[in-house]
Amino acid sequence: MAQTNFAETKHWLRTARTLTEALPYMRRYAGKTFVIKYGGHAMIDAELAELFARDIVLLKQVGINPIVVHGGGPQIGQMLERLQIKSRFVDGLRVTDAATVEVVEMVLAGTINKQIVSAIGAAGGSAVGLSGKDAGLIRARRMQVSKQGEPVDLGFVGLPDRINAQAIKAIEGAGLIPVIAPIGFGDSGETYNINADTAAGAIAAALKATRLLMLTDVAGVLDKSGALMETLSVEQVRVLIEDGTIHGGMIPKIETCLDAVENGVEAAVILDGRVPHALLLEIFTAHGVGTIIRRT
Repeated sequence: MAQTNFAETKHWLRTARTLTEALPYMRRYAGKTFVIKYGGHAMIDAELAELFARDIVLLKQVGINPIVVHGGGPQIGQMLERLQIKSRFVDGLRVTDAATVEVVEMVLAGTINKQIVSAIGAAGGSAVGLSGKDAGLIRARRMQVSKQGEPVDLGFVGLPDRINAQAIKAIEGAGLIPVIAPIGFGDSGETYNINADTAAGAIAAALKATRLLMLTDVAGVLDKSGALMETLSVEQVRVLIEDGTIHGGMIPKIETCLDAVENGVEAAVILDGRVPHALLLEIFTAHGVGTIIRRT
């Protein structure tokens, strides 16, 4: 019996030690804004989604102001299939016609957004779900792309033009956690589907956030041998893109991080959302679990 108690005591001592080690980070980040792009496996896996909601509530409880910006590509694809609306992609971007953008808005600003808000509420937090249309949060413009020198019409795919940072700050000031669907509006009131990474980066830059945290389905930026690169400067990242170390689908995410850091965000982090409590490990431990990008 005494042996069991000793084992239990050792367990709780480890827990207490973890809490004390986290204290300097709690003090450092109290009152700071963290923009978290939520998507991928972390959002699809039910257990990870529950842990994510609890972690967001914990961040708020210790004085950090988390802002969640979420995606939902797989769920959009499933709904389009159910409605028998065919999707077409150009370089990974969904061509979004009038019918498709209605479904995109319904899924992102409706189903997914409210699921996340409900999960945070169930974990003991107070969240408010928004799209970029609410309070003029994300004014957008049509994305212009070309393929082989020819312009390609992506329909209602947009880029953030202006962010209403004051609206977000007002929600933060009320003690609420903003959960934002990346839907924007144009000058004529038209609806735009915005990539969640891009939206999160623009919001982080507008708020001069302390961190932009990008939950992904990869460990972070890997070198050519496959080893994780834990810390990178903007200059180092550009070299890695140039020499092909950073390539493919990682490039748009990295460019979003670079834009955010060069526009006032203290640091951006690519981290593995498949790791339970990835946010807490990154924020409250010395080691972290991803790749952090700073200006220098």
